[in-house]
Amino acid sequence: QVQLVESGGGSVQTGGSLTLSCVASGDIFRVNIMRWYRQVPGNQRERVATISRDGTMNYADSVKGRFTISRDNAKNTMYLQMTTLRPEDTGVYYCNSEIWTRSNEFENIWGQGIQVTVSS
Repeated sequence: QVQLVESGGGSVQTGGSLTLSCVASGDIFRVNIMRWYRQVPGNQRERVATISRDGTMNYADSVKGRFTISRDNAKNTMYLQMTTLRPEDTGVYYCNSEIWTRSNEFENIWGQGIQVTVSS
């Protein structure tokens, strides 16, 4: 069994910063691509940023220059450093990853989500 757990969410004012973490744990052989998504009630889940195992990063246009995704492969952990936050960044942020288990199974796993609220 593999799971992803997010942490670091909370409430900040416009212009503030937060750093989210996502830790993968369980029967892990290899963590491949890792992604951050966010969702606002009534809207579709939006992909925010992606990082491959070798560190190749991609960002949604709405967060380029403000958010930085990174990972620590030794710790099976991914981060999202969010700066210059705006009210429209408010939402539930989800961690997602594609993982090979020691049982030779390929799993696409989601975290439970964590709330980020940016007030004006």
